Amino acid sequence: MLSREDNELLTRVDRGTPMGNAMRRYWIPALLAWELPAPDCPPVRVKLLGEELVAFRDTQNRIGLIEEHCPHRRASLFFGRNEECGLRCAYHGWKFDVDGRCVDMMNEPEHLHFKEKISVTSYPTVEVGGLIWAYLGSPDGRPPLPNFAWTQAPETHRHVSKVVQETNWLQGLEGGVDTSHAPILHRVLKADSKRPGFKPTHPFVRSKAPTLVVDVTSYGYQYASVRPLDEATVHIRTYQLVLPFHQIRPSQSEGGHALVSGHIWVPMDDESTMVYNWDYSETAPLTDDDRLERRLGNGPLDVDQSTFRSVRNKRNNYMLDRQVQKTESFTGIEGVNVQDRAIQESMGPIVDRTREHLGPADKAVIQARRLLLEAVKTVRDGRTPRGVDGTYYALRAVEGVLPKDADWRQALTPEMAATRFEQTV
Repeated sequence: MLSREDNELLTRVDRGTPMGNAMRRYWIPALLAWELPAPDCPPVRVKLLGEELVAFRDTQNRIGLIEEHCPHRRASLFFGRNEECGLRCAYHGWKFDVDGRCVDMMNEPEHLHFKEKISVTSYPTVEVGGLIWAYLGSPDGRPPLPNFAWTQAPETHRHVSKVVQETNWLQGLEGGVDTSHAPILHRVLKADSKRPGFKPTHPFVRSKAPTLVVDVTSYGYQYASVRPLDEATVHIRTYQLVLPFHQIRPSQSEGGHALVSGHIWVPMDDESTMVYNWDYSETAPLTDDDRLERRLGNGPLDVDQSTFRSVRNKRNNYMLDRQVQKTESFTGIEGVNVQDRAIQESMGPIVDRTREHLGPADKAVIQARRLLLEAVKTVRDGRTPRGVDGTYYALRAVEGVLPKDADWRQALTPEMAATRFEQTV
């Protein structure tokens, strides 16, 4: 459990909060690159760490991320005209460039030079791996580029999507680093089931309760779940946590070959999160089926691509089917990540962690909290927290079945990751 004070410390992310200040030391995903498809295209609303912003791609293909409300009369710049290297407010014609400078005023005499006194908050951006990332911290602390291994894969071999989760960001992160729930929550009940999830024949389901091994690193931690299968073998599944909110895990394509996948839980505000979902293949291009993400419930068939709200949500009880729950899947909810969102949203907007009862299976969750608290203190002290420097660039995650006495840190090679399991999540 966490104290009430520490729970508040980790979950509150607005400007000026300790956790919000810590997150501003990192590059933060702001939106998908395809949301701004061409120069002078329509602007897009963005909410990060409690700030209401608007993004636009200007005539010279530069990406601006500026505060949403015009400093004149506070109209939303989302309704503005994106033209001639600036975003012009539709109310009185004040125009702002990607650096937030006011470059024109249609309703004021030019000789007054009033525009030179006006600006809006703007943040630097970079386009990496199909995402537009923003840096919301001080100019002298800008970190190395977010060149995760998945962002460097060819566009044909990678995919990224996003979906809104109606909870605090930490609930998503803690679910993502919690391996013990996966073969329970995401289990299907029959070997011939067409439902998404772990089948009874999968080693994840056949094995016993895991022992967790957590190795703290310069970027966060690597951890492994070690699950006995029989007297001679164990199932190993590794994960990476890159501070403040990145998860890397093994997965599998619709066609059955190994992928590396992950999530990024980006706080929009204290009670809503934009979850980015990514996959990449080191061997073969992703297929159209891979990009639909049907088994996960994150793709265009399951998520409105204008609002990024899930079709299955708390207002319709995630379309839970009690008959399916009795006979086919553990939850009766379709979509592996929909199941995650359903459970995490059921906890309420912000979990009261003073009422938890944690056990050994929660070792990775406990360590994540410790590292986040450490990051807050490190930033308070004016130092650089874990995960800012680019020591995570080459990270990946794998799984496999090994002899009980094997050194899994040495034995789990990329080749081992190609071991095919039935419906790996």
